[in-house]
Amino acid sequence: MLNFIEQTGRRSVRALDEVGYAASLLGESLFWTLFGRRWRQPVRIGSVVAQMMQVGIEALPIATLLAAAIGFMLAVQSLYSLGLFGAESFAHVGIALALTREFSPLIIGVLMAGRSGSALAARLSSMTINQEVDALRTIGINPVRFLVAPAALAMLVMLPALAMWANLVGLGAAGLFVSASLETSFASFVANTVDILTPADLLHGLGKSALFAVLIAIIASVNGSLVTGGSDGVGRVTTRAVVHAISAIIVTDMIFGFLATR
Repeated sequence: MLNFIEQTGRRSVRALDEVGYAASLLGESLFWTLFGRRWRQPVRIGSVVAQMMQVGIEALPIATLLAAAIGFMLAVQSLYSLGLFGAESFAHVGIALALTREFSPLIIGVLMAGRSGSALAARLSSMTINQEVDALRTIGINPVRFLVAPAALAMLVMLPALAMWANLVGLGAAGLFVSASLETSFASFVANTVDILTPADLLHGLGKSALFAVLIAIIASVNGSLVTGGSDGVGRVTTRAVVHAISAIIVTDMIFGFLATR
């Protein structure tokens, strides 16, 4: 029992220490983004654009495939469920709200956590083990400004953009299936969807995706910076970063959705 209590206490202290370190990284990233030019260490636009290409543009094919699959599955389930009550004509309501408010930001967030979050954690952990981060400090370059801030900015821009793209692709795939199943025109589905959606619905999903972007970048950076050991440590922290990021996304999505609908 004493050993269990001791281990629980140690893990709790480590968790609190990581939360504090994450807050410190977030604060430093904001500082260098806003005031780096005054200290002659700006966050370079070229680095941000390069990260945006890796995070967003290169992820377009898989994001498009996942968004179309989610839209198609929502359409199938909506028609089946509403068909039990003879209300198939209202399928567009649930599909539009579910995609824009929940599924698009959630699926893109999980995709980015597994794709870009793992890459960032592996990159930082490898540089830490090879003492490249220490070398940056030695030559007067702040590692947070050079490594973390560009990745965080790129995710903050591209994840909402990909979520909006997922909205369009998912609604398009759902509209094609619904219009074919109900023998109606695709234009009528689009018109009904535009009528039911409000700017608040879109902002709800885009706001969550921006929050997910920050969580992914910071969690990946924390795990990558705290690596220990050799190549085994790199694999361990990379897996840990993905698990923590996905868990944080799902829990945050639940809390955000609950608070936003009160």
